[in-house]
Amino acid sequence: MLNAELEFTLNQSFKWAAEQRHEYMTVEHLLLALADNPSAAGVLRACGAHLDGLRDQVRTFINETIPLIPEGEERETQPTLGFQRVLQRAVYQVQSSEQKEVSGINVLVALFAEQESQAIYILASQGITRLDVVNYISHGISRI
Repeated sequence: MLNAELEFTLNQSFKWAAEQRHEYMTVEHLLLALADNPSAAGVLRACGAHLDGLRDQVRTFINETIPLIPEGEERETQPTLGFQRVLQRAVYQVQSSEQKEVSGINVLVALFAEQESQAIYILASQGITRLDVVNYISHGISRI
């Protein structure tokens, strides 16, 4: 159901979170992953995102707020409910539009439903809204 590009992106993100010993995989981890996903990054750039700055903001937030798994404890990084909701929402969107695969673009759109997340605050700080993303995807209307 997930396309190969998105699967690779999510695997890399989980690998990074595990290497950093993050206890949780959050919506912010997802945004960071999407900044490196070719499809989603293309949409973000077309909507005016400065990807290096976005990555820096998200990494700073993650490093300052996500609890770490204590040294010596062998636990896996766990996805938060918000992370799971975003992926589930993307799957539902794809199914309802009768597409076959979920891409980074679908996940990017689904991310905007997590209004209380720092990820959306960071996107908003760059002037990026769900409407910008949907307009670009649907009509090719770019902000740059």
